[in-house]
Amino acid sequence: MKRKSLTNTYLSILCLELSMLLNSGITIQSGIEMMMDDENDKDGKTILENLQSSLEKGESLSYALLNGGFFPPYMINMVELGEKTGHLPEILKALGEYYERQERLRVSIKNATLYPVVMLTMIIGIVMILIIQVLPIFNDVFRRMGARMSPFASQLMELGIWFRRASVATAMIFCIILAAVFLAWVIPGVRENIFRAVKSKWGSRWVFGRIASSQFASSMAVAMSGGLDIEESVSLAASLNQSSKALNMKHEKCVSLLSLGSNLSDALREAEILSARDARMLSLGSNSGMADIAMMEIARRSDLSVQDEIATIVRRIEPTFVIITSVIVGIVLLSIMLPLIGIMTSIGTG
Repeated sequence: MKRKSLTNTYLSILCLELSMLLNSGITIQSGIEMMMDDENDKDGKTILENLQSSLEKGESLSYALLNGGFFPPYMINMVELGEKTGHLPEILKALGEYYERQERLRVSIKNATLYPVVMLTMIIGIVMILIIQVLPIFNDVFRRMGARMSPFASQLMELGIWFRRASVATAMIFCIILAAVFLAWVIPGVRENIFRAVKSKWGSRWVFGRIASSQFASSMAVAMSGGLDIEESVSLAASLNQSSKALNMKHEKCVSLLSLGSNLSDALREAEILSARDARMLSLGSNSGMADIAMMEIARRSDLSVQDEIATIVRRIEPTFVIITSVIVGIVLLSIMLPLIGIMTSIGTG
């Protein structure tokens, strides 16, 4: 079975199921046996069988996950931490929620990138039809009337003629671009590398900055649920969310402020990792002894906020592209129709 089969959804469900089993007093080994009986998916059953085989040898869950070869290092490390600190049920629950948020974010980003690509392809298709098919027809009409199209329309028609002459090369380039987009869409590794490159350049700005803050809060929530102290939690979350130099500087500033005696909420706020509102919630949670619960709530709200922002961006793209298409088509048609109206007017007055 390939590693890509372990989706965020699968990891989330597995972690939540294991957490519920432990909270109900059932051992991991017995629980996995129960899960195997109800598992219908062949790949899923193979994963559980591998885990069960390691557990029967007396190995720990974290070692069984590592030995399975399919699970992400972050999950393995956090499970090992839970086993050492005695907070394994809490960490598994936090991991389940973490991977659930990661999946929602992944779907939001995927949908946000697909829609603009489809719209842009439609715009290019409409413009190409106009300049390759429509303009030559009107040019013949004008020539028979002893007139010429406007310079702008003539230049567009020349561009269309060039595209038609280079139809094979144009088609090949277009197919290559479509293939590249399709591969980036279908292959998770390619898509992740592209997204990583984008985050490396704009990781601390615009919506990417909010995504980074949401992921940092999620990692912090899991670490704090596992019993790590504040500085260890920040260091772990920072190591998992390195994407750009500017973002790494924020993490370093937060660690530096903590070492100088600042409390967690002030350090995260001054480092611009959390907003003032989220920092205030974390401060209240810390004062009441529920910092991990407050951080979990901050992660949940940050995730919802990022999804709303991405949805808003997508909603704005549609009217923007429609306006752009309308303007382009309108300019082309006006450059054709205005001279034609002038010809018809002269014929009427003549």
